[in-house]
Amino acid sequence: MTAVGRQRLDKWLFFARVVKSRSLSAKLAQAGRIRINQVKTDNAAHAVKPGDVLTITLDRQLLVYQIVDCGSRRGPAEEARRLYDDISPKPLPREAISATGALPEREAGSGRPTKKERRATDRLRDPG
Repeated sequence: MTAVGRQRLDKWLFFARVVKSRSLSAKLAQAGRIRINQVKTDNAAHAVKPGDVLTITLDRQLLVYQIVDCGSRRGPAEEARRLYDDISPKPLPREAISATGALPEREAGSGRPTKKERRATDRLRDPG
């Protein structure tokens, strides 16, 4: 049983609408993709409290939330937003990312062949 003012990590993630279901929040925690106050955890039952900072790594984004309150239910999005303060770093603009070389660049026409180009290649291989 958790102490007063504390809540299981997977429940809090579900109530704050970080993920769609509680089982997904448990899998996210067990995969080790959540840090609580900069300490990696793989325990979905870890108790969190107001003031804790969660660093959550999702597919293509990094979320940093400071817990303000423990939830009592999975309510509407407006209610969920009151459970945390979003202190995530702002993503870089796409132009800045491509200037640093983080995004791969290729010349026009150097990607996959079009259907017309593929047919021409097939005709070269099998002229009959």
